[in-house]
Amino acid sequence: MIKIISVIALSLFLNSCGLLPEKTISIFTMEKSREKLNLKTPTIEEMEKLRWIVITSNNANEVFAKMKAEGLDPVLFGLSDEDYELLAKNFAQIRSTLKQTQDILDRYKEYYEGTTKTSN
Repeated sequence: MIKIISVIALSLFLNSCGLLPEKTISIFTMEKSREKLNLKTPTIEEMEKLRWIVITSNNANEVFAKMKAEGLDPVLFGLSDEDYELLAKNFAQIRSTLKQTQDILDRYKEYYEGTTKTSN
């Protein structure tokens, strides 16, 4: 008797799922235009003008006398020729990194806005 009741209950349970109305899911896409990037193009500021004075063992006294005559305090900050080459290499690396950063920003702008702004 219990078997019959359980079979009837199970069959009613399984058939009741088919009686419910079928739900449909609507899928739609909405195209949204890309927003403009609000990035400012980095600018290189105008550098201060430097006056390089080359001092050698032959002209040191003459250069210091000339600086005193101009009212300048003759202070020496020195680099060897090898250190000066390293300084030039460091500035070249900085320029290269800035160029790469500018290229990345241009590519982002091209991707998001569809236009590029050429930089020199």
